[in-house]
Amino acid sequence: MFLGEYKHLIDVKGRVALPARFKAGLRGGLVITRGFDGCLFVYPNEEWKKLAQKLILLPIARSNTRAFVRLMLAGAMDVKIDGQGRIVIPDYLRKYAFIKQKTVIAGLYNRLEIWDEDKWEQYKADTEKNSNDIAEQLGEIGV
Repeated sequence: MFLGEYKHLIDVKGRVALPARFKAGLRGGLVITRGFDGCLFVYPNEEWKKLAQKLILLPIARSNTRAFVRLMLAGAMDVKIDGQGRIVIPDYLRKYAFIKQKTVIAGLYNRLEIWDEDKWEQYKADTEKNSNDIAEQLGEIGV
């Protein structure tokens, strides 16, 4: 289970350290891919396999389905954690998420999100400003 938000710097080689408390849940390997709202998703291999199985079963005759599957699967990359607890974020994914040097790694239960720090702060401020409306909408569906 991944929870919390942590600030880390990316080095010149595109490496970022993962929070120490997350490393045990990532020992089986991980996959990084394009996320939503301008971030990257990082999944432990077991969670990635579950998601990928759902994605490949979606109907390919629908253009929105094809686009979504391409976004998630074609952008995905297996990454390894090095001896210092870092992963390399591929250049194309850093560009996708506009990640410069300062990042936020957010734990979202079964996955991590990696954000450019400025984008995260803006996203969080916007979401917090609208939290009452969001809560009402979620209440309507029983959350």
